Amino acid sequence: MNSSFAELDFEREKRCGFPEFIFGGGKTPEQIVSIMKDLDAAGNPVLATRLKEEALPVLRKEIPEAEIHELARTALIRTHVTPRKGRVAVICAGTSDLPVAEEACDTVEICGYACDRIADVGVAGLHRLLKQLDRLRQADVIIAVAGMEGALPSVTAGLVSAPVIAVPTSVGYGTSFGGVTALLAMLNSCASGVTVVNIDNGFGAGCAAVRILNQIKKPD
Repeated sequence: MNSSFAELDFEREKRCGFPEFIFGGGKTPEQIVSIMKDLDAAGNPVLATRLKEEALPVLRKEIPEAEIHELARTALIRTHVTPRKGRVAVICAGTSDLPVAEEACDTVEICGYACDRIADVGVAGLHRLLKQLDRLRQADVIIAVAGMEGALPSVTAGLVSAPVIAVPTSVGYGTSFGGVTALLAMLNSCASGVTVVNIDNGFGAGCAAVRILNQIKKPD
């Protein structure tokens, strides 16, 4: 099923714990459709990320069973998703961070894990985060998405025992430098053990969470 433009890795799930996914940036809509269909036919859950606007109507027409999430710029086929035990809480500081947070959620869910979405809990209104502590403490892994000064992961990690994966976003004013300020703040977190992925990389954070969850042995 490999095409002339893509050598698909059908063994990735056996090696890494999750299948090959599709980076939509730079691919034509027709190439994305072809790869999605091949992965689905091989029995893989399917996730395409970073989709451009022109790809969406083509995907809707050619793969009507696909879920298209415009905010996250993703497309999913859940036919072959196997539910797994484990829960991720994905929190974001503000509404502007939602596209990155939703990309992380889609990545976690296509791998079979439950995802608890908690939006708009930035530290400018700390009471909003504190109201969600019970939900946060029920999660096995937390993904914290924030721009501006990027304080949310550090504060969160000081309140919970679960692993915290920090995602800086390019949201912010001039001296946010397109997310560099948040990235450096998260790398220098005073809360020990925070893991940091690249700017706007919700997909990478989702994959990191899945790798952690795959190592947790859940009782039947």
